[in-house]
Amino acid sequence: MGCRVVITGMGVVSPIGIGIETFEEALFEGQNGVARITLFDASSYRSQIAGEVRNFNPRDYLPLKQIGRMDRFTQMGMVAAEEAIKQAGILPNEENPGEIGILVGSGVGGLYTIGRQQTVLLEKGPGRVSPFLVPMLITDITSAQIAIKYGFSGPNFSISTACASGNHSIGEAFKIIQRGDAEVMVAGGAEAAITPLGLAGFCSMRALSTRNDEPAKASRPFDKQRDGFVIGEGAGVVVLEKWERARKRKVPIWGEIIGFGMSEDAYHITQPVGDGRGLREAMRRALLDAKIPVEKVDYINAHGTSTLLNDKIETRAIKNLFGKNAYRIPVSSTKSMTGHLLGATGGVEMIACLLALKKAIIPPTINYEDSDPDCDLDYVPNQSREVKLRVAMSNSMGFGGHNAVLLLKKM
Repeated sequence: MGCRVVITGMGVVSPIGIGIETFEEALFEGQNGVARITLFDASSYRSQIAGEVRNFNPRDYLPLKQIGRMDRFTQMGMVAAEEAIKQAGILPNEENPGEIGILVGSGVGGLYTIGRQQTVLLEKGPGRVSPFLVPMLITDITSAQIAIKYGFSGPNFSISTACASGNHSIGEAFKIIQRGDAEVMVAGGAEAAITPLGLAGFCSMRALSTRNDEPAKASRPFDKQRDGFVIGEGAGVVVLEKWERARKRKVPIWGEIIGFGMSEDAYHITQPVGDGRGLREAMRRALLDAKIPVEKVDYINAHGTSTLLNDKIETRAIKNLFGKNAYRIPVSSTKSMTGHLLGATGGVEMIACLLALKKAIIPPTINYEDSDPDCDLDYVPNQSREVKLRVAMSNSMGFGGHNAVLLLKKM
């Protein structure tokens, strides 16, 4: 077994708040971050709603010169990373930069840049396309930009597994530290896919909710009336650190990562396998990695997208693995508040789990009004719940059949 790995810093940019304090308050109050799209005119789209980060102005956080050379997903990733690094008390000038690595993933990368530069190409010709096009759109650039800012020269790359990117990134960062390739890892996910092209693609798939007249009620995981997910944007970044190192530095610790499991459905490009065996296997492997039985899990932060198949299949997977214990474990989906942040969702939901463990409060699944016979677990409907928590599980499932599960423990 490798060394113990703890979380010493967190940073978030989300539709329900920028910064941990704002996010925490909104999370436990069950605030809704979904509304009609304002980033562009979406009136001709089947789905016209999203979880936008409405008060995000990069000029409040980043130098103007850098803003022009970063896609929106990288801007958000930089802001979340800065908060996490500051909270962890990692000072670049006082650290060994080679001991600190970065792994911030993204599901789709720089869609803003792709859309805008395609317009430039068509209207003004190839000579006017930005020389920063490629480095702005590639998914690894957020990790690179964080390293350049802070001078951290340890392991650095990105993972792109669609909606599982954040969990895969944090899980792999955990393993990097355990095998001794870094002392500290800055990890998570960033995404900004609410663009004309991105929205059109998801609409064509018929994956999105069309509850345009009631956007605040559109994201309703596990509810019988759910009709699709709501696209969101944001970033969630955490600082992972060897426990011995954090103890020596005498910094606050938010929690400990004790297990990571992953699997592949090997079934369909977008649809999870019907019996839930892929997610079940990832959860099983996370428990095996942590060396704990199913009885020890006190809370599951579900992938819970608000699509008909995902919620039913995730429920089935939980019941298949946990057996009778499935009915005693609170399961909630914070996507009911934020919408689906795609590659950023794992980072943001891990932070939700850490806050739940720290505060002994489970965030609710809002908009839960009509029970579905296929979804018959305890989904913590509409109001947060105070309860003793020791171990939390965070599930992510991505297009392509990718599954990634994290297990966290209160310190």
